[in-house]
Amino acid sequence: MWDTTRVRDLFDSMYRGYPIGTLLFWENGFSGEHRAIGTGDKQKTPRLLIVDGQQRLTALYAVMKGKPIVDKNFAPQRLRIAFHPLEERFEVTNTAIERDVFWISDISMLWQPDTDLFAFIAEFLEQIKQRHKLDPNNERRIPQAIQKGRVKIYV
Repeated sequence: MWDTTRVRDLFDSMYRGYPIGTLLFWENGFSGEHRAIGTGDKQKTPRLLIVDGQQRLTALYAVMKGKPIVDKNFAPQRLRIAFHPLEERFEVTNTAIERDVFWISDISMLWQPDTDLFAFIAEFLEQIKQRHKLDPNNERRIPQAIQKGRVKIYV
């Protein structure tokens, strides 16, 4: 698995529309002869094997689903990537980011099934306005940046 800065860079590249390489799959003709990826029981043998792109897919899945991955010491680790909509910048979440109202400290919440994006954006803007004055231009830019990130990275 990649370190968290490479995961951050992957999300940043996708947000900016940069190429992130290809994913190569191989159709599995022999069930039961291949190693499963991740933790927990699998419901069925995979039909496709990942030949190239396993680290990218694992990083995307772990962040977007908010699921822990197994690190190099075989310990579960949750990848937390933050996003600053005004600066359109991603970072690895840390204590300072968690305290800064301008950051979304864990972008995983943007892809959770129970997240209403419009309600999330409204609440995010309200939290900023409680502490800072937002000019109308920035008040428009924040929702646009959040929506852009969610759509570009989801596609």
